[in-house]
This record gives sequence, C-alpha cells and structure tokens, in this order.
Amino acid sequence: MSAAPRRGDGAAEAEQLVCPSCARVHAPHERFCADCGMPLVHAAREQHQPSARQRRARKVKPQYAEGRLVKVARAQHQSEAEFIEGLLLEEGIPSMVRRSAGFDAAEMLAAGPRDVLVPESGAQAAREALAWEGR
Repeated sequence: MSAAPRRGDGAAEAEQLVCPSCARVHAPHERFCADCGMPLVHAAREQHQPSARQRRARKVKPQYAEGRLVKVARAQHQSEAEFIEGLLLEEGIPSMVRRSAGFDAAEMLAAGPRDVLVPESGAQAAREALAWEGR
C-alpha cells in the first residue's frame, strides 16, 4: 500500500522563487533578483509562457521611462517606424509611433511619415542608439 502524498511534498517547489528575466532561483525570503532587480515570482506560476506585451515590458529599462514624450526620429512609413521602435526596444528604450502632423488621414493606412517618440529620460540614449557611423 503506497503512502498518500503529503501536503508538504510540493510546498518546497511552490515556495521557490524565480527571476522572470534571468531565470535564476532565489530563496523564499528574497523579493527581488540580486542580478537584475526584477521582482521574483513563484516557480509554479512561471510555467506559463509570457504574452508578447509581457515580453516587451520586460525589455524596458525603468531609467528610460520618465518624463514627457519627445521626438527622436522620423520614418517615411509605418513599417520603417516599427523597425526603429524595435531597435530602441532592444536597447531598453520604450517608444511610441504617431502619424506626423498633416498626414493623419485614416485613408492613408500604413503610408505617410511617422514620428518616433520616447520619454525625455531616454532621448539621449535613443539618439545614440539610432546614430549611424558610416566607415
């Protein structure tokens, strides 16, 4: 006759905390990752795959997310603006795209110039990330 599983058998795994960014395991009394500063989550809850929005949010560096929005780039069309937005996100800089003034007609769909905006604290880093050095 086998013994019934005890309640405490899975408790150690459920109490184990994991960093959602670097996947490092932490002790139950810790609340933030020592390496990347992210809040820790229970290992059992981390089994699901994060959504696209969650993956995007994890890339943003908090120091670049402060202040009013400023224009750092202009794109010729929507796909070019999204490319720039992706480059900035890889550097940890949050950004948003809006239609340029005078080109905000809905009939234009993806055509027409776009402005790429970032928070003021990330403007300098964004300009550096987008600077191209031809050699």
